[in-house]
Amino acid sequence: MHIIADENIPLLDAFFAPHATLERLPGRAFDRAALSRADALLVRSITRVDAALLAGSRVGFVGTCTIGTDHLDLGYLDQAGIRWRNAPGCNARGVVDWVLGALLALADGAGADLARRTYGIVGAGQVGGRLAEVLRGLGWTVLVCDPPRQATEPGDFHSLDELIERCDVLCLHTPLVRDGEQRTLHLFDATRLARLRPGSWLLNACRGEVVDNAALRAHLAGGAELKVALDVWEGEPGIDPELARLCQLVTPHIAGHSLEGKWRGTAQIYAAFCAWAGETPRLSLDELLPPQQLKRLVFSGDAPEATAFRRVCRAVYDPRDDDAALRATLGLPALARAQAFDALRKGYPMRREIPGLLLEGAGVARLASALGCDWRHGDDSESGGVA
Repeated sequence: MHIIADENIPLLDAFFAPHATLERLPGRAFDRAALSRADALLVRSITRVDAALLAGSRVGFVGTCTIGTDHLDLGYLDQAGIRWRNAPGCNARGVVDWVLGALLALADGAGADLARRTYGIVGAGQVGGRLAEVLRGLGWTVLVCDPPRQATEPGDFHSLDELIERCDVLCLHTPLVRDGEQRTLHLFDATRLARLRPGSWLLNACRGEVVDNAALRAHLAGGAELKVALDVWEGEPGIDPELARLCQLVTPHIAGHSLEGKWRGTAQIYAAFCAWAGETPRLSLDELLPPQQLKRLVFSGDAPEATAFRRVCRAVYDPRDDDAALRATLGLPALARAQAFDALRKGYPMRREIPGLLLEGAGVARLASALGCDWRHGDDSESGGVA
């Protein structure tokens, strides 16, 4: 068995080496010559997998260690009898943590009270659904738009027009669909951008093409009262530096790059590979995760929930660090800038997820529940500590 894998997929040796010969390649360097010797292919979102890549090969399994599948030609894979699997929900919590950090960054710049804003979530799948649960758990007002789910299940869903009309904050978590009734390519085009409420915020951490980047740049350059946080871009890795300079928060497609998110994706694809190959899995993710470096936050009984929320989120992850790293590359020539974008993703530092924390203190029970953290009452004589 010969596996060709994106070199940036973590834990390849731990999971796959006992089962097959591993060959690593950069995700943008996959070609027909390399694939001619592969039985299985492991990719991330930067590799387009279609007939142009696989026709005539002996590849029987394709696993993408990502939630999304827009980089896979699923029709071709099914027709060719090639088993494929993605990793739904693997990095969803990491994206939620990015959104929370982005909201804090935007609030700081605007002097806004997050609890008083109305949030619109476009796409209520693995990421958007979890984000809605967190925000509602905090007692915040949330409207959800998800036409495919609305068509097949009951629920409190709203139209995109209603979200644009009523919401102060729009968070985009829809898959990229290029054609058909559910098309999301340039879902936010010049017309919809112009309809956003003055003073609103737009956050995109799904796919860059869901927002027309050229239209967004023109909208912001024209003085629109809109604050923007972008993690994903059209034309990656060759992003638009002028658009980036006009946004309040910019990061290099790393919203879901928590340690758990990346490792969980590999674990899910490993399980799917073993099922396809008829082999018994030999390892679980829990056996590999390192101990938490930050285990506990202790709050006094009179700590305001808004203060505790800010401290918890920023103790675990602050996207302003990633913003600074990306902005430092914007003045580079185009090729060097694109290479720097990929390098920031490849060399991304270890980052854990918020639910790994224990929150202690009588006043943070609701916050712990909303954020998915463990909680205990604690001793009110302790205050503001970290352990």
